[in-house]
Amino acid sequence: MLTTFQYDIPAIIRGYSQGYFLMADDEGDNLGWYSSRQRTIVPLDSRFRYPKSLRRAINQNRFRVAVDQAFLEVVSGCADRETTWLSDELKEIYWELHQAGWAHSFETWQDNELAGGILGLTIGGAFIGESMFYRISEGSKVAMVKLVEHLRERRFVLFDAQMMNPHLERFGAQVLSEGEYKDLLKLALKRKSSFVDNSL
Repeated sequence: MLTTFQYDIPAIIRGYSQGYFLMADDEGDNLGWYSSRQRTIVPLDSRFRYPKSLRRAINQNRFRVAVDQAFLEVVSGCADRETTWLSDELKEIYWELHQAGWAHSFETWQDNELAGGILGLTIGGAFIGESMFYRISEGSKVAMVKLVEHLRERRFVLFDAQMMNPHLERFGAQVLSEGEYKDLLKLALKRKSSFVDNSL
């Protein structure tokens, strides 16, 4: 479902709080609000899993994690593909949301090189994942595992991944009905969770 887009930060936060998300068409010409009868979430409990092949990369501490050290670079990395819904206008919106404290990047680094990252919005106890990318093998996968740990530590209720794909399925992602999702979202919005602190 597509609805008329209003471009101001309070309206954007209201839209996400009601279960909508922003997307542009493949040409980047039309930006609008979308919702879905099904919504994919990444579980924050014991249902979360990850491929055994990742354990070595994690145990070897090949990557360090950081929050918001390269926000614009993560946005650009997420948009750097043949077909993307992440238009130039949407990049500007994410930057404004970031400056206002709503949008964040969760990053993995190898030495001084950005290895991968996840772009998302935080509202209360909800992390709404928008996109992810990698430049170094396993960079985004390790980011996913470390992000779930990060959200658990900060008592987040919801990790919204929006739409299912094979990558998310390997991490135990689940598909909820629209009603189930909105019930979980309402619960998450009541939680006062902090995504950013000085521990990273």
